[in-house]
Parts: sequence; C-alpha cells; structure tokens
Amino acid sequence: MTQRLSYRPKAGEIPTNPGVYRFRDGDGRVLYVGKAKNLRQRLSNYFAPLPSLHERTRRMVLTAASVEWTVVASDVEALQLEYMWIKEFDPPFNVRLRDDKSYPFMALTLADEAPRVTVTRNRKIKGARYFGPYPKVWAVHDTIDLLIKVFPIRTCSDASYKKAMQTGRPCFPGQIGRCGGPCSGKVTIDEHRRIVDDFVSFMAGGDRRFTTQLTAQMREASAAMDYEAAAKYRDKLTAIDSVLSRSALVLAEDVDADLFGIAEDELAATVQQFVVRGGRVRGVRAWTLEKELDILGPELVDQVLQRSYGEATAAEIPRRILVATLPDDASELEQWLSERRGGRPVSIRVAQRGRKADLLKTANLNAQQALMLFKTRRSSDYIARTQSLTDLQAALGLSEAPLRIECFDVSHLGGTNVVASMVVFEDGLPRKNQYRHFTIAETTDDTDSIYQVISRRIAYLDRPEQALEQGSAHEPGNVLERDGEPGAGAGAGAGAEAEAEAEATGADGKQTRFAYRPQLLVVDGGKPQVEAAARALADAGHPEVALCGIAKRLEEVWLPGEDFPVILPRTSEALYLLQRLRDEAHRVAISHQRRRRKRDIGSVLSEVPGLGPSRTKAVLRHFGSVTALRRATVEQMAEVPGVGPTLAGSIHKFLANETPSRPPESLG
Repeated sequence: MTQRLSYRPKAGEIPTNPGVYRFRDGDGRVLYVGKAKNLRQRLSNYFAPLPSLHERTRRMVLTAASVEWTVVASDVEALQLEYMWIKEFDPPFNVRLRDDKSYPFMALTLADEAPRVTVTRNRKIKGARYFGPYPKVWAVHDTIDLLIKVFPIRTCSDASYKKAMQTGRPCFPGQIGRCGGPCSGKVTIDEHRRIVDDFVSFMAGGDRRFTTQLTAQMREASAAMDYEAAAKYRDKLTAIDSVLSRSALVLAEDVDADLFGIAEDELAATVQQFVVRGGRVRGVRAWTLEKELDILGPELVDQVLQRSYGEATAAEIPRRILVATLPDDASELEQWLSERRGGRPVSIRVAQRGRKADLLKTANLNAQQALMLFKTRRSSDYIARTQSLTDLQAALGLSEAPLRIECFDVSHLGGTNVVASMVVFEDGLPRKNQYRHFTIAETTDDTDSIYQVISRRIAYLDRPEQALEQGSAHEPGNVLERDGEPGAGAGAGAGAEAEAEAEATGADGKQTRFAYRPQLLVVDGGKPQVEAAARALADAGHPEVALCGIAKRLEEVWLPGEDFPVILPRTSEALYLLQRLRDEAHRVAISHQRRRRKRDIGSVLSEVPGLGPSRTKAVLRHFGSVTALRRATVEQMAEVPGVGPTLAGSIHKFLANETPSRPPESLG
C-alpha cells in the first residue's frame, strides 16, 4: 500500500484560514464536507500515513481523487457553508439522518386570513406555527378538543371556510360548536386573530397567565351571582388543567429549552430531543444518525444541532440547549442559532446538576433504548437476516451462507478469573440454549486463551456419537453452562473445573447438540487473536472451518493469513450481525465471570466464624477476589466497613490455615 496520496496538495498551498473543504471522487461526486478553523491543520490529519488512519477514514481518502477548499471570513460562516453544502450534496461519508418515522404536529396556519388549528405531519406549510411533535395522532386531537373550549378558533378546512363565508351559513363544525372561526358569526376576523394569539401564547408556555385570568373571572362572576358565566370559566379551567396534566412540570415554569440525549456505537447514533416549553415537555422527537467516519462525541453533537435547527423557524429555536457534551465550536453555534432566532441570544450548555441534569439523563436513557431497539429490529427482520448472511458469505469468500455461527470472547479481571464464552447464532438469531462457558485455568495472554478455547470446542467435533449421547464427553477445564444457569459441577466442592456437560437440555427436553459443525467461527479481536484461533483449528485437524475476527475499536473484520482487514460498509447487514455476535459474546462472558467471582469468594468466606452474608458482600466489593484477599494483611482487611481488627484477624487466620478443596486458579 502506498503511503502517499497522489492528489495530496503541498502543505504551503493550504491556507491557515477558517474554511470548508470537500473531498471528491474521480467522477466529481462530493464524498465528504467538513469545516475547520485552520484548514492546513485539519487537512493534514487526512494526509497522514495511511496505516495510521482509521479504517473508514482511509477508505474515504482512497476513494477520493481530489480535495478542494473555500476560505471564509469567520468560523460562523464556515459553519453555515458546511451545513448548506451537506444539504446540497448529501455526501455519503458525512453523518446521515435516518428518520425512523414521521411525527404528528399541531399546526396553526398563521398566514391565513382566519388561522386554523390542524393535525399534520407536513412541516412545510407556509407561515405555519408548529407545536410538538406528539407520539400519537389521537394525542394531538385530544389536546385540540380540550383547547378549543378555552380558545374557540377555526378547525374547519379551507374549502368549508370559503363556502361558509360566501353563503353566510356557518360550516358544519361551527353548527355543532366545534369551530369558532369568523364563519360562525360569533367573532370578527380581528377578534379571532386575538384568540389565535392567545392560543399560541398558551402553547408556547404562558400557562400561568391564562390560569390566573380565568380564575379571577370565575370569582368575579360568582361574586356577581352570574353563575352561568362562572360555570363557563370553571369548564375552561378544567380543560386547561386537563391539558397541563398530560405534561408534568419538569423544570421551572419560565424555562424554554431543548434537551438532546445521544447514544452511539461505531456505526450509528440515536438522538432523543425533549422539547420543553414553560417548564413542561411539549414534544419528544427521536431519530437515527448513520456514521461513516469515526467522529467523536463533540463533533457528533455539532452535527446533531446543525441538522435539528438548520431548517427551523425562529420560534422553534429555544434560548437554552442542553447537551451531554459541549461541541468544540459551541460559541460559533450559539452565534449562528442566535442569528436564526432573530438576534435573540441562544446558549448551549452541559447540564451537570439539578432537575436539568436528571431530565437530560432520562433523554440519554431513552436514546440508549432506541439504539438497542434499532439494532434488534434489524436483526429480527427476516429479509435483513437473509441479507446479512448473504453479505457475510460474499465478504468472507465462503462457499455457502453461514447458517450456524459461533462467536467467542475472553474476559478476565486483571489477569485473574479468566473465562470465555461461546454464543451460537443460527439463521441470524441467537440460540441461547446452546451457549457455553469456559473456565481457563492457566494462560499467558488473550491469544493463548483463544487457542485453548477453540481447541477445546473443536475437539467435540471428533467425539464418538455414543459418548455424546451418553453425556460422558467431559474435559478438564471446561465449564459448559446454559446462559444464566449453573452447569454441571458448579457447586462448592464438586470440582467445577474438572467436569462439564457436553450438551445442554433444551426447553423441549431434547438434547441440544454441542457437536454440530459451525459454518463460521468469530473471535472478538484483531489479527493476533484470529491467528491464534487459526492455529487451534489447524492443530485440531479442522482447517476447513471458516474463521474471522472483529476488532472492537475500528470495527474491522480480520481473516487468517491476511495483512489487511476487510472493511464492510457502514450500512452492511453483515456488519450489524457481527457486531451483535460480538456484543452478545462479551455480555455472556462478563456475566459468567461476575457469577463465578461472587460464588467463589462467598463459598470460601462462608466458613469464617462471625462473618455473615452482609459482611461477606462488603469484603467482596472491597477485594474482588479470594486471591486478592489472601494477599491482604490484617490491617488491610480491617479497612473494610463492618470488619474490625478482631474479625480481620479471624479471616486472616482462617485463610492461612485453610486447605483449598479446588484448584487455586478457581479461587482468583
């Protein structure tokens, strides 16, 4: 691989001014658009030695055939130009927005002679003021039904309104009391406009003013014994209370803010936007961003804010924006948004404490759930699963689609408690009753652990059929368990490291075959781990089994004997499948290690006189393993809350005199 790109400009040719740059391919298509405060400094990062670049960045610069830039006067102008070009060219390597669905909004057609309130998903009605988004259409209709009792404004269609004004007869909604437009004859156009303004003011957060006014009017009418008027004001207050009860007061009543919760992985990010007006959550919006290049958190927040407010009206931009990570060009973003807001200031801040931080935490939690759901839906879709297996076959050069895939991960705690997991996917779906755990007694590093695990698993392919059926295929060092359930010999004193079941029983009572031949083995790791697994397959006499590894940091797919990894497209269903396999194997390994660690230390300490369950938990939290506890002095043990010098001496004496009934490696 050449270390230098042919189109790389000379360093002296690139200015040091702020500006916007574009990478183009050989056909002139814009591949990537970015901004920089210092163009020379930023572009030099793309022209570093190719092996040092992130894989997806390297793919972008190798695809490109030229780079060009435009110098601007300020950082704000660079931000504006970047947004405009991203919208114009839709570059494939920039963050791409994927709206999973369209949300219903409440819209007020303020540009009309007599504005109407309606429910719509169209965000491009000229002169309209929008409120929301709402989760469901019925929620918008219910809100409108309540509010027109307080603010009787037009709800009829434009055709009905035009016909009613021409004929002098109210529209049908007006005849049944559901439309308060001028066509009803109850108000003039000017009076109707004032009611519309009050409606907008209420929805924008002016709750207290209208509640106070209606309460005062009701009391005045009651004092004047005008009970019919007082009843009308009471009904209006009830309607307002019903609307307000649907959105609890989460912040101070004078707070207008947007909160952005973001969850991300290497290929995608989900965003949850909470729209807070008057201290209440008036709308929630969620969407997904696809990432091509490896962008950091601050840059991602920058892109999210640009996409959120790039086409927003002045009324839709709040004075406060709360994010989890402050973007690098926060001051430029504030200036840009202030200009779009009509000169009124906008602040971008990180919520660190109080109710704002709690609400932002909720938004982040919703974003994490949305990301998990996004991945789950992709994996559960039959067409997506089929496509993922087909793509994986093509990318790895397999003769057939890998219908059974086994993925392995190694987990340890500072070199102790080394365990491994094996998860099984068939037809792109997990088979949890065939998951297995491995305990590794002695190992030098992760590659040696991978070698041992693969060797022990492949050994079952050559076991006699009779041994497998009788469940007699035991191997020292294996602890094969169903996910979340103890395996054979897991109890204290049973020699958990010495025996293991080769097969687990499924929900139907039948034996699930551990001897089934996998079409593909996947290891969590890069080139060293893959080569170790390949050696294990070769030594076991099964080099025909396909093998690959997925590196966590760069999401690269490594094949044995290859100097460079396979880079799957960010939208590849195959990459999503490999990610899910890797994440599931990691989860199972970590869970198994935690259960073992807790079980080991609990079983040992349960025999210490005077050490109850609560103090055992405290010792567990403090030391983490029996190995660390054995090395501790009496003074160090006495530092544990609830463990005094006397009890610490008893623990130390017990461990010094105890003869372990299990191999030492299982204790650490």
